Amino acid sequence: MHRFLMRLCVAIGATLGIALAPSAFALGIPAPYTPIVVQPSGVPARHEFDLTAALARARRENKRLYVYLGASDCPYCRKYEAFLEKNAAELVPQFAPQYIVVDLRSALSATAAQLFIRIRDKSLGYADFQRAIGDERARMLVYPSVWLLDADARPLMQMPAGTGTFQTVDEQLEILRLEQ
Repeated sequence: MHRFLMRLCVAIGATLGIALAPSAFALGIPAPYTPIVVQPSGVPARHEFDLTAALARARRENKRLYVYLGASDCPYCRKYEAFLEKNAAELVPQFAPQYIVVDLRSALSATAAQLFIRIRDKSLGYADFQRAIGDERARMLVYPSVWLLDADARPLMQMPAGTGTFQTVDEQLEILRLEQ
């Protein structure tokens, strides 16, 4: 329903000659996946995402975290989110029993130096977080990014990132099953 209303507003705006900024409709992970949406604190100087509550819930429910870092103005993020929405009937039953989906809402203007991940009393910059969880991807900040973490914030497998990520249902299912 939210997507329908968004499209309707865009269509009405176009008809009236009003340009609606894409950031006005920060989409993120579609609702059927029941994501925990985490907005950054400390903006604009620092974009800190706190995973503490999501990790506590994962421990309580004996689940893993599927942590998605997307940007409201990222075309590749919109493409991945559209893929998730289109294939929700097939994918949600695979996500729900074993993953808590965490949607970190960012923007392309947030640099790696400004991005921080908090777990309990420890806040790490993006690169330090990558190293702390043993992520072998030595790279710049890329949107979208996904981390599969256990309830202790340990990575479950190395993940691809950026454009072309998980473009088929089979590829997404392989990721969820932790097949490398």
